[in-house]
Amino acid sequence: MFSKMYKNIFKRIFDVIVSLFLLPILLVLFIIVPALIYFEDKGPVFYNAPRLGKDGKNFIMFKFRTMKINAPDLRNPDHSTYSAEDDSRVTKIGKILRKFSIDEFPQLINVLKGDMSIIGPRPHLAGKSIRDFDEMRLKRITVRPGVTGYNQAFYRNAISMEKKIENDVYYVENLSFGLDIKILLKTVLAVIKTENIYSQPR
Repeated sequence: MFSKMYKNIFKRIFDVIVSLFLLPILLVLFIIVPALIYFEDKGPVFYNAPRLGKDGKNFIMFKFRTMKINAPDLRNPDHSTYSAEDDSRVTKIGKILRKFSIDEFPQLINVLKGDMSIIGPRPHLAGKSIRDFDEMRLKRITVRPGVTGYNQAFYRNAISMEKKIENDVYYVENLSFGLDIKILLKTVLAVIKTENIYSQPR
């Protein structure tokens, strides 16, 4: 009963409270990081990424830009994002932002807008019709996508896309306040330890 109430009501309240708490604390980063990004190559500060949200609704996900201007979109064979330590597409400041997941902080704005949740499956790339989704992918979009989630907390980029989808379905089916707190705390530890930052072709 409580899990259902949390999913339908209290999770959104939790998202807003956490976002409003974190934004003032991170304010200095929202001043310094854009300046560092701009002065490295004079390019745009933000990367506005089209994504699919809850129930297949399109939205723009905000991130600090970590790649060079007009960098090509490289994918692993399983269509997951290619991310390697020697990726020449990534700027110098971008490598630091990715290492500590600072590039994801602007998504707190998405959370306040209602596009995303603090915890949830990472959002699917926009452009593909949900009519082509299988049952597991459809289940992923029954909840708001998250700034962090089960995969980011426990694996980051160390597993395949299919395994990530399986974990996302597990999260959706077992969504609870306790699981969200566990994921949030594990995310903090994973970022501090800089674990599994890079993916390799699979």
